Amino acid sequence: MADGAIQTNNSSGAAPPGSVRGLLRLWPWLRPYRGYLIFMLVTATLAMVVQSILPLVTAALIDGPIARHDTSGMYPLIGLALLFGVLEAVLFGLRRRAMTTSALAIETDMRRDFYQHLQQLPVSFHDRWPSGQLLSRVTSDLSTLRRFAGFMAVFFFANLAVIVVILIMLVRLDPVLGISVCVVMAPLAIATRYYERQYNIEARRAQDLTGDLATGVEESVLGIRVIKSFGRRGQLLENFTSDAQRLREAELKKNRTLANLWTVIGSYPQLVLAGVTFFGVLAVAHGRLSTGELVAFITLQLRLNWPLMALGWLIAGTEETVAASARLFEVFDTKSDIIEPESPARLPVNSGPARLQFDRVSFRFPGAKADTLHELNLDIAAGETMALVGPTGSGKTILTALVARLHDVTGGTIRIDGVAVDRLALDDLRRTVSTAFEDPTLFSASVRENITLGLPDASDEDVREAIEVAQAGFVHELPYGLQTRVGEQGLSLSGGQRQRLALARAVLGRPRVLVLDDPLSALDVHTEALVESALRRILSSTTALVVAHRASTVLLADRVALLDEGRIVALGTHSQLLAANDAYRNLLSQKAETRV
Repeated sequence: MADGAIQTNNSSGAAPPGSVRGLLRLWPWLRPYRGYLIFMLVTATLAMVVQSILPLVTAALIDGPIARHDTSGMYPLIGLALLFGVLEAVLFGLRRRAMTTSALAIETDMRRDFYQHLQQLPVSFHDRWPSGQLLSRVTSDLSTLRRFAGFMAVFFFANLAVIVVILIMLVRLDPVLGISVCVVMAPLAIATRYYERQYNIEARRAQDLTGDLATGVEESVLGIRVIKSFGRRGQLLENFTSDAQRLREAELKKNRTLANLWTVIGSYPQLVLAGVTFFGVLAVAHGRLSTGELVAFITLQLRLNWPLMALGWLIAGTEETVAASARLFEVFDTKSDIIEPESPARLPVNSGPARLQFDRVSFRFPGAKADTLHELNLDIAAGETMALVGPTGSGKTILTALVARLHDVTGGTIRIDGVAVDRLALDDLRRTVSTAFEDPTLFSASVRENITLGLPDASDEDVREAIEVAQAGFVHELPYGLQTRVGEQGLSLSGGQRQRLALARAVLGRPRVLVLDDPLSALDVHTEALVESALRRILSSTTALVVAHRASTVLLADRVALLDEGRIVALGTHSQLLAANDAYRNLLSQKAETRV
């Protein structure tokens, strides 16, 4: 699926319910554990068949020792019944152990592969998909698949097998009554199929609404400071209540369909049983059946009720699994347009700064009608710092994102030391290019783990230097220093502190190409001056592309490129542009006034 075609199937529209055939796509994850699955199917079926044979032992007791008043003849049959009971318990125990091993392993493998796939998908995919929808898939939907693989699928086939075995036994006991039972069960199959199709659609809608609800909760938790500061708790509660009400209605509708299914499956066999009892008594009266055979027939008919009732629950669970599988494969089927080269190229062996070139680079967002960048040319020499300046919406941020292939160009080429970035292995490219974003993202981990995210084996000296450059010495005053956990999204820190940690992460190890997207926007004037002073030392030993909104940041650069509507309209040093370009001068003047 092309990246631009990604759509979320949430509550805003009708979602495709999927089909049972879609479950066959789970086979790659089931195959490594097929031995366990076959073992579970065999043991579950044998246990239920053994349970179904017991009525025949009861018939033998009634027509034999009981009818003859032969107490001594009862013991072998009672012992046989006890043996069957023990065998049934052992078989169920073995199945349970196999289920615990295989089902959890299947769920773990799928969760790992799903998460890995999410990491491979481009930024544009994550921009369009609500995080709650992805979260519900990787948690509740995968748990549904685990229950299906470890229990429902096994007992679905085991129940079908037992139903067939019981029907055969009924036909053998009395062909007329047995065939009659088989025939009158046909309407039950038709009704079951009708309700399961309806349940499939309703289960999918409930799952999508669960994802919507999770998205709302996540956003409200991450934005709790904004919500409280604007006094919007009531509004958010109202929105949450509305989403929860929609989910409740969807769940109630689903449960009503399930209740109807259970009613049909539960009551219909009882009507059949009433008929079996009536005509069975007539058969005994006419000598076609013995008393023991009638008891066995009725007992088998009763035993048939549970597999049929369970089959209704299993069908409902299977339909939920079909919906969960369809939701998962919506993501699995999404292919990244950031493709790894089949035969990756290598950068020239050089540990110093790299030359960065933009050759007629164009970019258009998926689904957009016009390009954001238009045949842009820019040549940044090794060791040079280039500042990008331009009004809001001119394309500065997307240009920086193209260097590390967070997005791919739609026209032209970006080269590092003469090698096109799309010919480099992504890991190599992203080791060469280090990026700090204007909106810093920190993880629920220690300060050191956040700083060394891109270079886990960094030395203490490298970490110390990065902290010094970013003027992030405040970390030493935290309760546990570098080992202090910063909390989810780093919200325990101020905006300026988060931005300095993100900058330290970017400059760690002195990357060959450094991309900075206005990384000092949240700093006060004093801290900004200290960071810029320390940053000059790093910029002298790397190639840098810096999005700048202030004159003080522009002064760090050797040259400045002025962007306007996706085009470079001026290129030169800061003093040259200041003297000769009115647009540049006016832009920096506006920024300075805003800063003041």
